[in-house]
Amino acid sequence: MSQPSPAPTAHPPTDAHDAVLLVNLGTPEAPTPDAVRRYLLEFLSDRRVVSLPPLLWQPILRGAVLPLRCKRVAALYADIWMEGGSPLLVYTRGLAERVAERLPGLRVAHAMRYGTPSLVRELERLKAEGARRVLVLPLYPQYSTTTTASVDDVAGRAALPVRVVQDYHVDAGWVEAVAASIRAAWQVQPRGERLLFSFHGIPQRVVDAGDPYQAQCRASTVAVARALGLPDDGIMLTFQSRFGREKWLQPYTDATMRALGESGVKRIDVVCPGFAVDCLETLEEIALQNAELFREHGGETLRYIPCLNADPGHADALAALVARELQQWTPDTH
Repeated sequence: MSQPSPAPTAHPPTDAHDAVLLVNLGTPEAPTPDAVRRYLLEFLSDRRVVSLPPLLWQPILRGAVLPLRCKRVAALYADIWMEGGSPLLVYTRGLAERVAERLPGLRVAHAMRYGTPSLVRELERLKAEGARRVLVLPLYPQYSTTTTASVDDVAGRAALPVRVVQDYHVDAGWVEAVAASIRAAWQVQPRGERLLFSFHGIPQRVVDAGDPYQAQCRASTVAVARALGLPDDGIMLTFQSRFGREKWLQPYTDATMRALGESGVKRIDVVCPGFAVDCLETLEEIALQNAELFREHGGETLRYIPCLNADPGHADALAALVARELQQWTPDTH
Protein backbone atom coordinates (compact mmCIF):
# COMPACT_ATOMS: atom_id res chain seq x y z
CA MET A 1 0.00 0.00 0.00
CA SER A 2 1.14 3.56 -0.55
CA GLN A 3 2.23 5.41 2.55
CA PRO A 4 0.54 8.74 3.32
CA SER A 5 2.18 11.31 5.54
CA PRO A 6 2.60 10.15 9.13
CA ALA A 7 -0.39 10.26 11.42
CA PRO A 8 -0.28 12.49 14.49
CA THR A 9 2.38 11.17 16.80
CA ALA A 10 1.66 9.08 19.84
CA HIS A 11 2.55 10.64 23.18
CA PRO A 12 6.29 9.96 23.19
CA PRO A 13 8.22 9.52 26.42
CA THR A 14 10.29 12.41 27.63
CA ASP A 15 13.59 10.52 28.09
CA ALA A 16 15.54 10.82 24.82
CA HIS A 17 17.86 8.04 26.01
CA ASP A 18 15.09 5.43 25.62
CA ALA A 19 15.21 3.11 22.61
CA VAL A 20 12.71 0.75 21.03
CA LEU A 21 13.58 -2.47 19.25
CA LEU A 22 11.03 -4.22 17.04
CA VAL A 23 11.96 -7.91 16.89
CA ASN A 24 10.82 -10.44 14.33
CA LEU A 25 11.60 -14.13 14.04
CA GLY A 26 14.27 -14.07 11.35
CA THR A 27 15.13 -14.90 7.77
CA PRO A 28 18.03 -16.16 5.65
CA GLU A 29 20.34 -13.50 4.24
CA ALA A 30 19.92 -14.86 0.72
CA PRO A 31 17.70 -17.39 -1.12
CA THR A 32 20.51 -19.93 -1.29
CA PRO A 33 20.96 -23.35 0.35
CA ASP A 34 24.00 -22.17 2.33
CA ALA A 35 22.21 -19.11 3.72
CA VAL A 36 19.11 -21.15 4.53
CA ARG A 37 21.27 -23.73 6.29
CA ARG A 38 22.88 -21.08 8.52
CA TYR A 39 19.50 -19.63 9.40
CA LEU A 40 17.75 -22.93 10.06
CA LEU A 41 20.67 -24.22 12.12
CA GLU A 42 20.39 -21.27 14.48
CA PHE A 43 16.59 -21.32 14.55
CA LEU A 44 16.15 -25.06 15.05
CA SER A 45 18.95 -25.23 17.64
CA ASP A 46 16.97 -23.06 20.05
CA ARG A 47 15.58 -25.25 22.85
CA ARG A 48 12.50 -23.03 22.88
CA VAL A 49 11.76 -24.17 19.32
CA VAL A 50 12.82 -27.82 19.54
CA SER A 51 12.98 -29.08 23.11
CA LEU A 52 14.79 -32.37 22.41
CA PRO A 53 18.15 -32.77 24.19
CA PRO A 54 20.92 -31.42 21.93
CA LEU A 55 22.84 -34.73 22.03
CA LEU A 56 19.79 -36.38 20.45
CA TRP A 57 18.56 -33.55 18.24
CA GLN A 58 21.75 -32.10 16.74
CA PRO A 59 22.79 -35.25 14.82
CA ILE A 60 19.25 -35.47 13.40
CA LEU A 61 19.19 -31.77 12.55
CA ARG A 62 22.61 -31.69 10.90
CA GLY A 63 22.52 -35.15 9.34
CA ALA A 64 18.94 -35.36 8.08
CA VAL A 65 16.77 -32.26 8.50
CA LEU A 66 19.09 -29.63 7.03
CA PRO A 67 20.35 -31.69 4.07
CA LEU A 68 16.78 -32.55 3.12
CA ARG A 69 15.25 -29.10 3.60
CA CYS A 70 17.77 -26.42 2.66
CA LYS A 71 17.70 -26.70 -1.12
CA ARG A 72 13.92 -26.94 -1.24
CA VAL A 73 13.38 -24.07 1.19
CA ALA A 74 15.90 -21.90 -0.69
CA ALA A 75 13.89 -22.40 -3.89
CA LEU A 76 10.73 -21.29 -2.11
CA TYR A 77 12.46 -18.16 -0.83
CA ALA A 78 13.71 -17.41 -4.34
CA ASP A 79 10.09 -17.29 -5.56
CA ILE A 80 9.19 -14.45 -3.18
CA TRP A 81 12.54 -12.65 -2.72
CA MET A 82 12.41 -8.86 -3.03
CA GLU A 83 14.98 -6.32 -4.18
CA GLY A 84 15.80 -5.34 -0.61
CA GLY A 85 15.93 -8.88 0.76
CA SER A 86 13.35 -11.33 2.05
CA PRO A 87 9.81 -9.94 2.49
CA LEU A 88 10.03 -10.42 6.25
CA LEU A 89 13.14 -8.26 6.45
CA VAL A 90 11.94 -5.62 3.99
CA TYR A 91 8.57 -5.19 5.68
CA THR A 92 9.97 -5.31 9.22
CA ARG A 93 12.46 -2.59 8.31
CA GLY A 94 9.70 -0.49 6.75
CA LEU A 95 7.45 -0.96 9.77
CA ALA A 96 10.22 0.19 12.13
CA GLU A 97 10.71 3.29 9.98
CA ARG A 98 6.99 4.10 10.07
CA VAL A 99 6.85 3.63 13.85
CA ALA A 100 9.88 5.91 14.24
CA GLU A 101 8.09 8.64 12.28
CA ARG A 102 5.34 8.55 14.87
CA LEU A 103 7.72 8.74 17.84
CA PRO A 104 10.07 11.64 17.10
CA GLY A 105 13.08 11.91 19.36
CA LEU A 106 12.98 8.21 20.22
CA ARG A 107 15.41 5.72 18.74
CA VAL A 108 13.53 2.94 16.94
CA ALA A 109 15.39 0.00 15.42
CA HIS A 110 14.60 -3.52 14.28
CA ALA A 111 16.24 -6.89 14.88
CA MET A 112 15.77 -10.60 14.29
CA ARG A 113 15.79 -13.31 16.92
CA TYR A 114 17.60 -15.55 14.43
CA GLY A 115 19.80 -14.30 11.61
CA THR A 116 20.59 -10.64 10.98
CA PRO A 117 20.30 -7.97 12.18
CA SER A 118 20.95 -9.95 15.35
CA LEU A 119 18.95 -9.16 18.48
CA VAL A 120 22.08 -9.56 20.62
CA ARG A 121 24.12 -7.24 18.39
CA GLU A 122 21.39 -4.61 18.18
CA LEU A 123 21.04 -4.47 21.96
CA GLU A 124 24.82 -4.04 22.21
CA ARG A 125 24.77 -1.32 19.56
CA LEU A 126 21.99 0.63 21.26
CA LYS A 127 23.86 0.53 24.56
CA ALA A 128 27.06 1.71 22.87
CA GLU A 129 25.15 4.60 21.31
CA GLY A 130 23.94 5.78 24.71
CA ALA A 131 20.61 4.09 25.25
CA ARG A 132 19.88 3.77 28.95
CA ARG A 133 17.04 1.30 28.55
CA VAL A 134 15.38 -0.53 25.66
CA LEU A 135 11.77 -1.48 25.13
CA VAL A 136 11.68 -4.66 23.05
CA LEU A 137 8.51 -5.25 21.05
CA PRO A 138 8.41 -8.80 19.63
CA LEU A 139 6.28 -8.73 16.48
CA TYR A 140 4.26 -11.69 17.75
CA PRO A 141 0.79 -10.42 18.68
CA GLN A 142 0.08 -13.68 20.53
CA TYR A 143 2.45 -14.88 23.26
CA SER A 144 4.07 -18.30 23.08
CA THR A 145 6.92 -19.95 24.92
CA THR A 146 8.23 -20.94 21.46
CA THR A 147 8.59 -17.32 20.31
CA THR A 148 8.23 -14.48 22.82
CA ALA A 149 9.92 -16.42 25.61
CA SER A 150 12.97 -16.89 23.41
CA VAL A 151 13.20 -13.11 23.01
CA ASP A 152 12.89 -12.87 26.80
CA ASP A 153 15.85 -15.22 27.13
CA VAL A 154 18.09 -12.90 25.11
CA ALA A 155 16.76 -9.72 26.71
CA GLY A 156 17.48 -11.12 30.15
CA ARG A 157 21.18 -11.34 29.30
CA ALA A 158 21.46 -7.75 28.03
CA ALA A 159 23.88 -5.33 29.66
CA LEU A 160 21.23 -2.64 30.16
CA PRO A 161 17.62 -2.52 31.38
CA VAL A 162 15.26 -4.18 28.87
CA ARG A 163 11.50 -4.50 29.05
CA VAL A 164 9.81 -6.98 26.69
CA VAL A 165 6.20 -6.48 25.59
CA GLN A 166 4.63 -9.89 26.13
CA ASP A 167 1.72 -9.71 23.69
CA TYR A 168 -0.85 -7.40 22.11
CA HIS A 169 -3.36 -9.97 20.89
CA VAL A 170 -6.47 -7.92 21.75
CA ASP A 171 -4.96 -4.43 21.68
CA ALA A 172 -7.74 -2.18 20.36
CA GLY A 173 -5.55 -0.34 17.85
CA TRP A 174 -4.09 -3.53 16.45
CA VAL A 175 -7.49 -5.24 16.25
CA GLU A 176 -8.91 -2.27 14.33
CA ALA A 177 -5.92 -2.25 11.96
CA VAL A 178 -6.50 -5.93 11.10
CA ALA A 179 -10.24 -5.36 10.68
CA ALA A 180 -9.59 -2.32 8.47
CA SER A 181 -7.33 -4.38 6.19
CA ILE A 182 -10.11 -6.93 5.74
CA ARG A 183 -12.71 -4.24 5.05
CA ALA A 184 -10.39 -2.71 2.45
CA ALA A 185 -10.08 -6.06 0.67
CA TRP A 186 -13.86 -6.44 0.66
CA GLN A 187 -14.25 -3.01 -0.90
CA VAL A 188 -12.11 -4.11 -3.85
CA GLN A 189 -13.89 -7.42 -4.34
CA PRO A 190 -16.95 -8.90 -2.63
CA ARG A 191 -16.19 -11.08 0.37
CA GLY A 192 -15.75 -14.80 -0.05
CA GLU A 193 -18.09 -17.44 1.30
CA ARG A 194 -15.80 -17.98 4.28
CA LEU A 195 -13.32 -15.82 6.20
CA LEU A 196 -10.54 -18.02 7.50
CA PHE A 197 -7.97 -16.94 10.11
CA SER A 198 -4.78 -18.98 9.77
CA PHE A 199 -2.18 -18.83 12.56
CA HIS A 200 1.21 -20.51 12.76
CA GLY A 201 0.83 -23.78 14.61
CA ILE A 202 2.79 -25.13 17.57
CA PRO A 203 2.87 -28.66 19.02
CA GLN A 204 -0.24 -29.58 21.00
CA ARG A 205 1.95 -30.75 23.91
CA VAL A 206 3.24 -27.17 24.33
CA VAL A 207 -0.30 -25.88 24.86
CA ASP A 208 -1.11 -28.84 27.09
CA ALA A 209 1.84 -27.75 29.26
CA GLY A 210 0.25 -24.32 29.80
CA ASP A 211 1.25 -22.18 26.81
CA PRO A 212 -1.49 -19.52 26.28
CA TYR A 213 -0.93 -19.23 22.52
CA GLN A 214 -4.01 -21.13 21.33
CA ALA A 215 -6.32 -19.20 23.65
CA GLN A 216 -4.82 -15.89 22.52
CA CYS A 217 -5.26 -16.83 18.86
CA ARG A 218 -8.93 -17.50 19.55
CA ALA A 219 -9.29 -14.23 21.42
CA SER A 220 -7.66 -12.31 18.55
CA THR A 221 -9.97 -13.97 16.03
CA VAL A 222 -13.08 -13.17 18.03
CA ALA A 223 -11.99 -9.57 18.59
CA VAL A 224 -11.39 -8.96 14.88
CA ALA A 225 -14.66 -10.66 13.95
CA ARG A 226 -16.56 -8.43 16.36
CA ALA A 227 -14.84 -5.34 14.95
CA LEU A 228 -16.13 -6.47 11.55
CA GLY A 229 -19.62 -7.11 12.91
CA LEU A 230 -19.41 -10.83 12.13
CA PRO A 231 -20.97 -13.55 14.27
CA ASP A 232 -18.62 -16.11 15.78
CA ASP A 233 -19.93 -18.77 13.39
CA GLY A 234 -19.11 -16.55 10.42
CA ILE A 235 -15.36 -17.17 10.78
CA MET A 236 -12.97 -20.10 10.87
CA LEU A 237 -9.75 -20.50 12.87
CA THR A 238 -7.01 -22.85 11.67
CA PHE A 239 -3.29 -23.50 12.20
CA GLN A 240 -0.60 -23.86 9.54
CA SER A 241 3.10 -24.68 9.09
CA ARG A 242 3.30 -27.85 11.16
CA PHE A 243 6.64 -29.65 11.19
CA GLY A 244 7.42 -33.24 12.09
CA ARG A 245 5.08 -36.08 12.93
CA GLU A 246 3.69 -35.13 16.32
CA LYS A 247 0.25 -33.63 16.83
CA TRP A 248 0.08 -29.85 16.40
CA LEU A 249 -2.77 -27.44 17.06
CA GLN A 250 -5.86 -28.21 15.01
CA PRO A 251 -7.76 -27.76 12.78
CA TYR A 252 -4.94 -27.74 10.24
CA THR A 253 -5.16 -25.09 7.54
CA ASP A 254 -4.33 -27.43 4.66
CA ALA A 255 -6.86 -30.05 5.76
CA THR A 256 -9.48 -27.31 6.05
CA MET A 257 -8.72 -26.18 2.49
CA ARG A 258 -9.38 -29.67 1.21
CA ALA A 259 -12.59 -30.01 3.20
CA LEU A 260 -13.94 -26.63 2.09
CA GLY A 261 -13.26 -27.35 -1.56
CA GLU A 262 -14.83 -30.77 -1.37
CA SER A 263 -17.90 -29.34 0.41
CA GLY A 264 -18.68 -27.03 -2.51
CA VAL A 265 -17.26 -23.75 -1.21
CA LYS A 266 -15.89 -21.81 -4.20
CA ARG A 267 -14.47 -18.58 -2.76
CA ILE A 268 -12.67 -18.02 0.52
CA ASP A 269 -10.74 -15.15 2.10
CA VAL A 270 -7.72 -15.94 4.26
CA VAL A 271 -6.03 -13.61 6.74
CA CYS A 272 -2.99 -14.41 8.91
CA PRO A 273 -3.05 -12.00 11.89
CA GLY A 274 -0.46 -13.94 13.85
CA PHE A 275 2.16 -12.64 11.40
CA ALA A 276 2.96 -8.94 11.70
CA VAL A 277 4.46 -8.84 8.20
CA ASP A 278 4.34 -11.06 5.16
CA CYS A 279 6.89 -13.85 4.89
CA LEU A 280 7.43 -17.31 3.43
CA GLU A 281 4.57 -18.77 5.47
CA THR A 282 2.02 -16.29 4.14
CA LEU A 283 3.19 -15.45 0.61
CA GLU A 284 4.21 -18.95 -0.38
CA GLU A 285 2.45 -21.38 1.96
CA ILE A 286 -0.95 -19.66 2.02
CA ALA A 287 -1.18 -17.54 -1.13
CA LEU A 288 0.39 -20.18 -3.40
CA GLN A 289 0.41 -23.69 -1.89
CA ASN A 290 -2.91 -23.58 -0.07
CA ALA A 291 -4.60 -21.71 -2.92
CA GLU A 292 -3.55 -24.51 -5.27
CA LEU A 293 -4.71 -27.14 -2.77
CA PHE A 294 -8.11 -25.43 -2.50
CA ARG A 295 -8.51 -25.45 -6.29
CA GLU A 296 -7.42 -29.08 -6.58
CA HIS A 297 -10.29 -30.06 -4.28
CA GLY A 298 -13.05 -28.15 -6.02
CA GLY A 299 -12.63 -24.56 -4.88
CA GLU A 300 -12.11 -21.69 -7.27
CA THR A 301 -10.58 -18.64 -5.57
CA LEU A 302 -8.53 -18.23 -2.40
CA ARG A 303 -7.97 -14.55 -1.77
CA TYR A 304 -5.10 -13.98 0.62
CA ILE A 305 -5.48 -10.68 2.52
CA PRO A 306 -1.93 -9.40 3.15
CA CYS A 307 -0.43 -8.85 6.58
CA LEU A 308 -0.42 -5.33 7.97
CA ASN A 309 3.25 -4.85 7.00
CA ALA A 310 4.16 -1.13 7.12
CA ASP A 311 0.55 0.02 6.75
CA PRO A 312 -0.12 3.35 8.50
CA GLY A 313 -2.77 1.81 10.76
CA HIS A 314 -0.29 -0.83 11.88
CA ALA A 315 2.38 1.76 12.63
CA ASP A 316 -0.16 3.89 14.50
CA ALA A 317 -1.20 0.95 16.68
CA LEU A 318 2.35 -0.11 17.53
CA ALA A 319 3.52 3.47 18.20
CA ALA A 320 0.64 3.95 20.63
CA LEU A 321 1.47 0.62 22.28
CA VAL A 322 5.13 1.61 22.63
CA ALA A 323 4.23 4.97 24.15
CA ARG A 324 1.95 3.32 26.74
CA GLU A 325 4.56 0.72 27.66
CA LEU A 326 7.27 3.35 28.14
CA GLN A 327 5.01 5.53 30.26
CA GLN A 328 4.23 2.53 32.49
CA TRP A 329 7.91 1.58 32.83
CA THR A 330 8.93 2.98 36.18
CA PRO A 331 12.25 2.17 37.90
CA ASP A 332 10.50 -0.54 39.93
CA THR A 333 8.86 -2.35 36.98
CA HIS A 334 10.33 -4.63 34.33
